[in-house]
Amino acid sequence: MKTVLIGVGQAGGKLTQALLEFDKQMGFGAVLSAVGVNTAEADLQPLPFETVLIGQDRVNGHGVGGDNELGAEVMQADKTEVLSALDGRITAEAESIFLVSGLGGGSGSGGTPVLAKELRRIHDIPVYVLGIVPGQNEGAMYQVNAGRSLKTIARESDAVLLVDNDAFRSSGESMSAGYEAINQAIAQRVGLLLASGEAVEGVGESVVDSSEIINTLRTGGIAALGYASAEASDVAEDNINAVMSTTRRAVLTGTSLQDASDADSALVVVAGKPEVIPRKGVERARRWVENETGSLEVRGGDFPLDSGRIAVLVLLAGVQRSDRVEAFMERARMAIEEAEAEKATREDPKDMWQNDDLDSLL
Repeated sequence: MKTVLIGVGQAGGKLTQALLEFDKQMGFGAVLSAVGVNTAEADLQPLPFETVLIGQDRVNGHGVGGDNELGAEVMQADKTEVLSALDGRITAEAESIFLVSGLGGGSGSGGTPVLAKELRRIHDIPVYVLGIVPGQNEGAMYQVNAGRSLKTIARESDAVLLVDNDAFRSSGESMSAGYEAINQAIAQRVGLLLASGEAVEGVGESVVDSSEIINTLRTGGIAALGYASAEASDVAEDNINAVMSTTRRAVLTGTSLQDASDADSALVVVAGKPEVIPRKGVERARRWVENETGSLEVRGGDFPLDSGRIAVLVLLAGVQRSDRVEAFMERARMAIEEAEAEKATREDPKDMWQNDDLDSLL
């Protein structure tokens, strides 16, 4: 699935870099081009692809400080500059556009829906968002930003593939090491999904192509991506159980959004050497996903890959009803209510001067 990546904000730029590097390392050629967009100049400097600094007249290259309303205003004002940087990059070869952003910050959560709406107005290919939602311990401001942004982004894009930081971070990791590990894990999963159909070794019996990814995501709204792998036997029949157990782990414990098992549609991709992928295993895995998700629209296929392992990717679309999304939105609502309550009870600075001691001094 040939795509153009647009990293919006700090988190979006770093994940875009990880996706680009994984695609090059594997030789897939699914990523046609990448552009980074941000209000903070320092966050753009390390990125090894073209970048666009927006909002210079408002924030002078110092970022929007987590203010996603300002991030939206800046993107609206400078969208022409961003579109100019994309000119010639979104060619006839491109089958999709992915906006990659952290939904907890200011530039990403505010600017992404503005840019998604504009790109959908101009281009006929799907515009997806790969959105990173903050973990439970990342602060109230990030919860509020993501909660306010998520519904808008879902409305303005063709689908939102959500990544929950809490689903990947290991205990004991430093913050920077944790984010780097998350980026690598997501780059592997999304990179394999984008490369489905772009066979690098051998020819599969039922290879997934980009139309099946697009049709799976056609339901819109929120999507999740599950992944798991296991050692493969040299005999295809011996891998039936491996395919089944790996599929279960991908859906039940390996998704980018926790508890996202109910879905409107799904796509099951089994990757490995063509000669060791069991057809019975792929079909059984597809039927199991049908039963688990309650969806009658489950596609399946394989992805020829020169590896000693069997890997399973499960794309789940239309997972708005997941417990994780509901819990996340509830945290966002609580954070907003707490902020409003604090604002209502906060002492007016002028009242600090209304006391006898200060009056006598003045």
